[in-house]
Amino acid sequence: MKNRTLLDETKLEIITDEELNFVSGGNCSETASDSRFLNSLNGSTRRYGKWKVWWHAKSIAREITEAWSDLYIDVDVECGVFSNEYAYEGKKISQEQARKIAMALTNHQMTRKDWDH
Repeated sequence: MKNRTLLDETKLEIITDEELNFVSGGNCSETASDSRFLNSLNGSTRRYGKWKVWWHAKSIAREITEAWSDLYIDVDVECGVFSNEYAYEGKKISQEQARKIAMALTNHQMTRKDWDH
């Protein structure tokens, strides 16, 4: 009798980087990254690590949501296992797109190493 693996019975699906932006990240790490980005961009939030976000999820989620809202970006912050959801002018966008829009609106261009240290 031939041994079968789980891989034999599952169909792998390939997704684009853009689709991956909508399903990866999220949770406390993504929210902590948003805090570092927004802090470096315009000082609208404090800088948080993922464990601080985990333990103070409600208040930090409110702070991050308000900061994005000031930049005309709606965000549904998830501090659990789901991804944050971003929208601009009613259209769903990725975190990276939200960052590009925020930098354009503030005329403050940065690279990841500028905020993610």
